[in-house]
Amino acid sequence: MALINENYLKLKAGYLFPEINRRVKAFAAAHPEAQIIRMGIGDVTEPLPPAVVDAMHRGVDDLAKRETFHGYGPEQGYDFLREPIAKNDFQSRGCDIAADEVFISDGSKCDVGNILDIFGPGNRIAITDPVYPVYVDTNVMQGNTGVATQKGEYEGPLYLCATAENNFTPDLPKERVDIIYLCYPNNPTGTVATRETLTKWVEYARKNNSIIFFDAAYEAYISDPNIPHSIYEIAGARECAIEFRSFSKLAGFTGVRCGFTVVPKSLNGFTKPAASAVGKPVPLYNLWMRRHTTKFNGASYITQVGAAAVYTDAGKAQVRKLIDFYKENARLIREGLTKAGLKVYGAENAPYAWIKTPDNATSWDYFDTLLTKVNVVCTPGSGFGTAGEGYIRLSAFNSRANVEEAIKRISKL
Repeated sequence: MALINENYLKLKAGYLFPEINRRVKAFAAAHPEAQIIRMGIGDVTEPLPPAVVDAMHRGVDDLAKRETFHGYGPEQGYDFLREPIAKNDFQSRGCDIAADEVFISDGSKCDVGNILDIFGPGNRIAITDPVYPVYVDTNVMQGNTGVATQKGEYEGPLYLCATAENNFTPDLPKERVDIIYLCYPNNPTGTVATRETLTKWVEYARKNNSIIFFDAAYEAYISDPNIPHSIYEIAGARECAIEFRSFSKLAGFTGVRCGFTVVPKSLNGFTKPAASAVGKPVPLYNLWMRRHTTKFNGASYITQVGAAAVYTDAGKAQVRKLIDFYKENARLIREGLTKAGLKVYGAENAPYAWIKTPDNATSWDYFDTLLTKVNVVCTPGSGFGTAGEGYIRLSAFNSRANVEEAIKRISKL
């Protein structure tokens, strides 16, 4: 008799985005004439930067000749990618991060879930609310939560509410937690964390021997020079934080798949203490190295060659142009819907607009209104947590024509 992982049975029915797709598919089948504009899932629409495309073509050519062929590569990633990442993304900002502390993967979504493999049971988890659903669901799968309550939350985690009243910046926990999920620029609210805010989190984590999981997937959209791009810009973060990055929204790699995770060698977890004793410190770098090299065979050579091109002079200019395009979409959404009378948050240093539903409509009701009345797809805020009820998220990842048309349609409501 093969026993299942019963933690999966605790998961609430339907992951958010498949449920959105189900509803849209049903509506489209019933109304084939509808010109649907999808602004829900944050998938990019513009082509890969030319420098990346050229590099990937060269990578394919390498694999076509015996003298330049590459088979298995290092699971942690090729140095030709890890070194420019460390130099451009961290060292250039004063962060003490070495190339061998960077682990290349097939995307930060995978890493955010996989990182739990190196942490044991019994950790108290703190999660902001609203939040990217993967943070919660992977902890459910791992057995770090109880069952879902009638309120829609899970027993066990500490939910840190981010609301308009606190400027979507939750307070520090009043109790001790072991693992803290932070995402800035934030998905879904589009808000950012100041240096002062991140400093408080780092100080809390160091005081309590906590670990911060810092998701910086959207850091390239920060334009305010006073906002940190990395948790490692904060003194002491090497001793308390793991950072996740992605090429998906940076360079349009949603279909190519490439990301990376930074695990400093100075970062420790602890063995379970015996009685009143203190647990023994263990370098998390060693554990993640073992996990990564055991369960992952490395991102493809072609993918990594393409990712490395992001850091060339041509690549940097082309990526900047791509990001500026999406940032202009975000500005149009923010200003257009604000003019239409909606309350819009975010969409300044992030590619997402977080919008209060009018007339106290629920998130899913307003989702249905936009879909059926003006054929625009959003993401209902309640799908990101109970504190997201009464909001929707719109993505700036779309063509300019679609963004402008969606704003016109929504404004008519």
